[in-house]
Amino acid sequence: MSTHFPSGKGLAENRKWFVVDAAGKTVGRLATEVARILSGKNNPAWTPFLDMGDHVIIINARQVIFTGSKNEQKMYRHHTLYPGGLREKSVKEMYEQKPERIIELAVKGMLPKTKLGKAMAKKLKVYADGEHRHAAQMPQTIEIETR
Repeated sequence: MSTHFPSGKGLAENRKWFVVDAAGKTVGRLATEVARILSGKNNPAWTPFLDMGDHVIIINARQVIFTGSKNEQKMYRHHTLYPGGLREKSVKEMYEQKPERIIELAVKGMLPKTKLGKAMAKKLKVYADGEHRHAAQMPQTIEIETR
């Protein structure tokens, strides 16, 4: 008796497209489920060293919520690589300027920090409003439960 072992051939052609509505969802709980889909852990043939995941389109990123006091206290930080170049933005500033970036950063933080994780992150598309431009891929709508 032999066991089926997936190879890297034909993975890109068999990927599905999913649409997730983020309106009223909690950022962290939404990001964990999306990261599972992107990495392919919901697939029965999941293999740790292959990109088995599907494409995910997130709409209504502007309507996502944070629980607790994260709205006032959470800061997004990055460094410009120049002396004294630490830059900080609060959650409110990120909502005003780039609401898509909030979900992108949350999901990318839950993916592996390798070439494989970067390939998984490229399959994530986030839009601030309800429209997206991927209708030709015929995405399926999935509902993600956040308690």
